[in-house]
Amino acid sequence: MLGFRDPVADAIGLLRPRTVIGPSLRATGDWALRFDTFLHVRIGGLVRGTCWLILEGHEPVFLREGDTFMLGNPPPYVLAGSLDARPRPAAPVWAGAEDGLVRIGPESEEDLYLCVGHIGFDEENAALLTDLLPPLVIVRAADPHGTRLAQLIDHLATEVQIAAAGGPLVQNHLAQILLVHMLRAHAGRTDRPAGWLSALNEDGIGAALRAVHADVAHSWSLKELADISHMSRSAFARVFKSHVGIPPLEYLIQWRMNLARDALTRDTMSISELARATGYQSESAFSTAFRRVVGSSPAQFRNQTRQQLSSAVVSGG
Repeated sequence: MLGFRDPVADAIGLLRPRTVIGPSLRATGDWALRFDTFLHVRIGGLVRGTCWLILEGHEPVFLREGDTFMLGNPPPYVLAGSLDARPRPAAPVWAGAEDGLVRIGPESEEDLYLCVGHIGFDEENAALLTDLLPPLVIVRAADPHGTRLAQLIDHLATEVQIAAAGGPLVQNHLAQILLVHMLRAHAGRTDRPAGWLSALNEDGIGAALRAVHADVAHSWSLKELADISHMSRSAFARVFKSHVGIPPLEYLIQWRMNLARDALTRDTMSISELARATGYQSESAFSTAFRRVVGSSPAQFRNQTRQQLSSAVVSGG
């Protein structure tokens, strides 16, 4: 069965997140670092001190101890001790890290202490999340989620420095937990986020989404989903589209095809098994839906993926 339980967990599972943490930054004096653009998500937080985060196209943001930030597919940005400091490229500074730490200026009990991590996703499915995120999300220490996030950042910074057995595994899991909590904080704000992330906070629509994800093989009708949401069919369809951006049954098809594409990439099921697992009575009906969404037949997609994998293995990728 391909159904899971929760849209956030399901989406992150399909994204196959890859995490690179650190190094951490400790800085004093007049400093500023410019980071190049990058794909997907970067998460960071201040364990101690204050600094400025300057993202192109946005007003500078002053960060304080305990604040956490998330950048989604952002343009170049600057972290700085003051707005007057002249930025220098971050890459060579980062390359000089020792024991998971970059230091700028003399050691001080009042220096800035910042931990950052980059989370990359499987390119096929990255848009499931990155299309929903703004370039910048800030969670303040005083936010209802802030204390938990600050504790996670502190724990992550400690793991980067101690280099203990199993450290990369712990860092990877902590970064994914941070991502989930940042998504929760973002979804819970009144300036409503986009897509299914928005819908999860609506009791009726959220219940329908969770039902779809729990049993993707079920032959869902608009009436069944509307009943779960305690709405009429017309009201449910209207509210669902206003939150998610597409009609409910189109969302169901898109999600089924995301799962199918992932299963074909991993080559874990036959096409006939996959058809049944995604709610289709015949292989031909499944193939028609897959071709409409993906642009190729399931067999063509699987063969192309196998060829790409084979080429990567031959080339040492």
